[in-house]
Amino acid sequence: MKKVFLTFALIFLANMASAQDSFKADALKVIELSGAAGPMQMAKEQILQSIPEAKKMEFSKDFDASLPALYAKLATIYMQTYSAEDVKAMLAFYESPVGKKISASAGDLFKKSTAAGQEWGADLQAMMMKYMQ
Repeated sequence: MKKVFLTFALIFLANMASAQDSFKADALKVIELSGAAGPMQMAKEQILQSIPEAKKMEFSKDFDASLPALYAKLATIYMQTYSAEDVKAMLAFYESPVGKKISASAGDLFKKSTAAGQEWGADLQAMMMKYMQ
């Protein structure tokens, strides 16, 4: 009887581990398809501007090598925030025409939004100075 119980327990644990692996793979795919990785490439481009030319290639390799660990952490956050069904629904969305359009424009949208935020911040600083005097 103990052997039967142990066998079922091991099968159950193996199925749970497989489900978790599938869930994590789906979460990683959402991160890729959603354009969430885009800001990382923008950050890389900005950092590369301050790296000496002779070291840019080496930095780029190290930067790219660090991304899988970051994406794994982001996938864990997605898994803590969303259910497996939620992630599957996100995948369906990002594989749709409008989802692909959003993903394709994410980088440009991020750049323009960042510029708008910086402009607003400068205006806000001027407004704050008006009230701090």
